[in-house]
Amino acid sequence: MTCPIDLHSRLCSRNELDSPRERTAAHLRRPRGFGSRLRSEHLSEGPDYALVGVVRIPELQQSPGRAIGKRVVFAVIALFLTSVIVFLDRDGYKDSQGGELSFLDALYYSAVTLSTTGYGDITPVTPFARLINLLVITPLRVLFLIVLIGTTLEVLTERSRQALKIQRWRNSVRNHTVVIGFGTKGRTAVDAMIGDGIKPAEIVVVDADADVLEAAAADGLVTVRGDATKSDILRLAGVAHAASIVVAANRDDTAVLATLTARELNPRAKIVASIRESENTHLMRQSGANSVVVSSETAGRLLGIATMTPSVVEVIEDLLTPDAGYAIAEREVDPTETGGSPAHTRDLVLGVVRNGVLHRVDDSEVEQIEVGDRLLYVRKGGQD
Repeated sequence: MTCPIDLHSRLCSRNELDSPRERTAAHLRRPRGFGSRLRSEHLSEGPDYALVGVVRIPELQQSPGRAIGKRVVFAVIALFLTSVIVFLDRDGYKDSQGGELSFLDALYYSAVTLSTTGYGDITPVTPFARLINLLVITPLRVLFLIVLIGTTLEVLTERSRQALKIQRWRNSVRNHTVVIGFGTKGRTAVDAMIGDGIKPAEIVVVDADADVLEAAAADGLVTVRGDATKSDILRLAGVAHAASIVVAANRDDTAVLATLTARELNPRAKIVASIRESENTHLMRQSGANSVVVSSETAGRLLGIATMTPSVVEVIEDLLTPDAGYAIAEREVDPTETGGSPAHTRDLVLGVVRNGVLHRVDDSEVEQIEVGDRLLYVRKGGQD
């Protein structure tokens, strides 16, 4: 029996295909470039400098005026320090005019020396003065030149600097959140997470569009450019060490393949995925998603409710916005609440999570709160 390669077809028998990846992939229309998965360049195993342009670590942006000002200050400090050194050893220098060196002469000599002009009207003549010139003034001259051409050197060293930052980041990234896709859904998900207290530095965005990654980097997020269905790209994003993964791809087939790949790399991470069609929910769960959100149906239900009771939709939107109004959150049970009813806690409890299963607050199985339960409750937006 040959399974049709169609995302909307029924699942084939488990015995006819060897693995969940093969069983699920058999129902997907192959996206463009799918064959390139077999020709991965193994970027995650290569040198860090090869990742510059693929992985981008956010950094504080400095205004051009501030950068120029800092270089001018460094140049003035180097010039003044050199002048002091020359003036203190003024007896070791000879002026072509034959007079004694003043501080102005020392300043003049330092300026022409550091700028490598060297008119020769003032020269070191004693061995000590020449030694100081060699060991102190020459390094200061080099520093002065570096400051003057700092912009050029900064461009030349940017690749090495980025490679070093990428190396440090890859060695330290743990328990972060990976967001696959930074379209409308992905961007909104990131905003919700940041509003709920997650730091931008703990979020990594994976997308193939350089323009959207530019926007993500501007928000302080680490970005990885590439196809999220490739295991090598997800390795670069640190999926193997991630605590949670958000799949917000624009296509359902891409979402399924990305979820499959992420689950293979990290069997323990919490994977939350968004799809357009509800008939693909079982594929997403079989691929390893812990939670599946059907965006089209959710939007449709809200539209239907809004036609009759628009205020209900406003309340729902308020609850879904963690940094304003009210929000739905989850917390551990306080020891003083153990043995009591979820309905009689200090918060408005909507449900109880016990052994990883969510129960409604009126469920008979959770009439009494037990140690290890977690409460799903309504809290004021922005409150920890």
